[in-house]
Amino acid sequence: MSSAPPVAGGTRPAIWPWLLAALLIVVADQFTKAVILANYRYADQTVVTSFFNIVRAHNTGAAFSFLADADGWQRWAFTGIGVAAAVFITWMLKSHAGQTLFSLSMTLILGGAIGNVIDRMMHGYVVDFLDFHWAGRHFPAFNLADSAITLGAVLLVLDELRRMRKPQP
Repeated sequence: MSSAPPVAGGTRPAIWPWLLAALLIVVADQFTKAVILANYRYADQTVVTSFFNIVRAHNTGAAFSFLADADGWQRWAFTGIGVAAAVFITWMLKSHAGQTLFSLSMTLILGGAIGNVIDRMMHGYVVDFLDFHWAGRHFPAFNLADSAITLGAVLLVLDELRRMRKPQP
């Protein structure tokens, strides 16, 4: 990846709009989790539709509860990974702020990662509450941070596919 081209006046595009967007994702994520924590006890649920519930779940592991049954070390390992990812993504945003789709994908991943790191630091687990199910099978519960990370990853793949299709100079 090459760095973002300078714009008029010889300056790079600003990173601040991307960081502000990531902050908005963190705020929305933490707000929704606070609502769940204030109104639901662990495992309480509200049926919304035939395929969707609001449920309070705690995930001490990573995606799909990976390592959730470990002895507690995973809290700090995943927190460290999240912090390292946030630093790396911020550096990538600074270097590539003018690449809109790439920066949007990084922003979504950054906001989601920070949202989940905050949970791990405050509670020792990530608060999940979106529960989709079909024919008696439940997809692992997730939250807005997880949604942002997933959407960011999809956009990152699309950005790379788009970049691969461009003729090389």
